Amino acid sequence: MAWRIDEHVVRGEIDNRTKDRVSGRLWIAGREEPVVLELTGNPWRDLAGYKLKFTNPNPKPGNVSGFSAYQEGVVGDITGSRKVRVPECSADELMEFYAAKQEFPWHWGNSLYLEWFSGTNGRVVIESAHYQLELDGEPGWTMTNEDEATQHAENAGAMMGFMERLGMAAGAAEPEDEIDEDEPRSAAEAAADVEDRKMQRLLDRITARIEREGHNPEDFDRIYRQERERLMRERGEQDPERTPEEEAQRQEWIREMNEIADLAMVDVEAEKWKGENQFEEPHHPLVEQCCDLAVELYHNVQDAGWLAPEAQEEHPLRDIVDGVTCAGAKLAGALGMADDRDDWPPDPLIAGNVLVRLKKARGHLRDALHGMDSADEEGLAIPQWRYHTKLKIIDILAEVQDLIREVRELLEDEGDLEF
Repeated sequence: MAWRIDEHVVRGEIDNRTKDRVSGRLWIAGREEPVVLELTGNPWRDLAGYKLKFTNPNPKPGNVSGFSAYQEGVVGDITGSRKVRVPECSADELMEFYAAKQEFPWHWGNSLYLEWFSGTNGRVVIESAHYQLELDGEPGWTMTNEDEATQHAENAGAMMGFMERLGMAAGAAEPEDEIDEDEPRSAAEAAADVEDRKMQRLLDRITARIEREGHNPEDFDRIYRQERERLMRERGEQDPERTPEEEAQRQEWIREMNEIADLAMVDVEAEKWKGENQFEEPHHPLVEQCCDLAVELYHNVQDAGWLAPEAQEEHPLRDIVDGVTCAGAKLAGALGMADDRDDWPPDPLIAGNVLVRLKKARGHLRDALHGMDSADEEGLAIPQWRYHTKLKIIDILAEVQDLIREVRELLEDEGDLEF
């Protein structure tokens, strides 16, 4: 999970007049003393050798109590020339355009992008197209083509080091005796895994019927009941009366299965994950983040023409988009309609079900990272897109890891420590 503190910065400065070293200071709203930066590496060519001062015209206070006052680490990407679309309207107007699915007025602008990896806070990002920038004096040195190639390689190395510290490098070898992260840690989690396997078998049967008969949302509940009864007869099970909590879980599962059934019938339609009623009901920020990324990646790949219509189903770029898209669906099921951390952790009655979905979301995100590894090996898309996409996926994956840990702690507190 990245620290994104651009809204809370009042002003700051970075100094690269000494080659291979970036020093600086950040003044943050609510803090008297500045944060000190001591980083190894260089910015992109536009800022290499310079001292840059920047000011936020509209700083906002925020919870940055865990952000260290001394940031020592390595440079990621640092540039003042990243092109972004800058809206020419207020935030409220932007939401109205977005809800109506209308294009909003905008122009291309330069965005300041400061990224580094510190030993205390991991990845830190400051990104804004609204800061006031000022280059102070002449450059202390000039970046050559060779210097630039070296810096890009070091950026990639810093990112990989960050992934490895989080245990998220998709291709990293795992010790044979390492614990399987998906193995249950409590009796409640084990029971939820068993129930999920039953549901997965039921889903397979439902999906097969949908493929044969054609998908009609009105028929889904009927197909669900028929296949569930058939499966229970085969097992010799009676259909128990469901509690209100179990019925709520079932309805949520049906909703999610409707979405997944759509994916079984067509290629990735990333816009579906936005939902027609996105602005009528609140969503958890992590769900929004993952779904927004799925839509962004879908359009990146399609608009750039990186994926030919005849491309195989197992194409790495498909794996990336599909992985993030499916993770968004699982997170929506896990986090429901929670719109902030006040709705967390979940009620113990449904925590096992939530945990199952979070683990599946984690698996889909790791599939996307495997796709990124293959895209790196095959030189697909462009290096900058691969680099930043990988970091965005890692950000989401890190938050999912935290949620899994919190739910497991909740289940253990319920008395399952002896499992």
